[in-house]
Amino acid sequence: MKLQNLFAAASIAALSLTATAAQAHFQLVYAENPLIESAGDVPLKLVFWHPFENGHVMDMGMPLEFYAVHRGEKIDLMGTLKETTFNGAENSAVAYDASLPVRRSGDYVLVINPAPYYEESEDIYIQQLTKAYLNRSELPTDWMEPQGLETEILPLNKPTNIIAGSTFTGRVLANGEPVAGAEIEIEYMAAEPDMATSAPKEPVAGPMPGGAVVAISDDNGYFTFGIPKAGYWGFAALGSGPQTEHEGKELSQDAVIWIRAYDVE
Repeated sequence: MKLQNLFAAASIAALSLTATAAQAHFQLVYAENPLIESAGDVPLKLVFWHPFENGHVMDMGMPLEFYAVHRGEKIDLMGTLKETTFNGAENSAVAYDASLPVRRSGDYVLVINPAPYYEESEDIYIQQLTKAYLNRSELPTDWMEPQGLETEILPLNKPTNIIAGSTFTGRVLANGEPVAGAEIEIEYMAAEPDMATSAPKEPVAGPMPGGAVVAISDDNGYFTFGIPKAGYWGFAALGSGPQTEHEGKELSQDAVIWIRAYDVE
């Protein structure tokens, strides 16, 4: 990746606020700590939610695919899925518990290809192809590689330990090609899920006034966002995928990525 492309992304990507998407749908693939110290099974929770608002939870269908990529090899996680209920602040909905067997050091890229969700209020389907990242023993192996999804966001910063106050740069791809002008909604996980109770913990922030926080990818698919606070941040490139219809209705096939930021202490 040429350095001048990074500077171009930082200068061209536009950050704005929009009132048209006050509540952003976000598919979560959540682990309490992305930095793993020892081998074992890591508990995971899959929730389709509005995490910035600590708001409405949507029923998830059984994912079409759920797997991890470690050292270039795919680990099928479908057999670990267990249907559960996530009890949000406003309502309860179907979610899934799962686990990741961690044995060796390196990155574990979690990938979910969810069943399309019908959003009745908009009369469209939403499918968010989502990636999240875990790492054992600080050994980088996979985080900088695309996973060959129909649409995805490729991170240009190591996504498991972003410094709060620095920036995150991603590149929106569809079938491996850059997506220019993609609208990227940016979400803070204000209330992280409690793994034991399957409910949100106390929120540590509230949603921004003016609606969803949005960036626009540049001509080469890049965007850059300044990370103001420690915690989990999600980015969703809306409608960036090649599939536009499902069961005779409009489909928004989105690319989602989750990263974790920390304060410098």
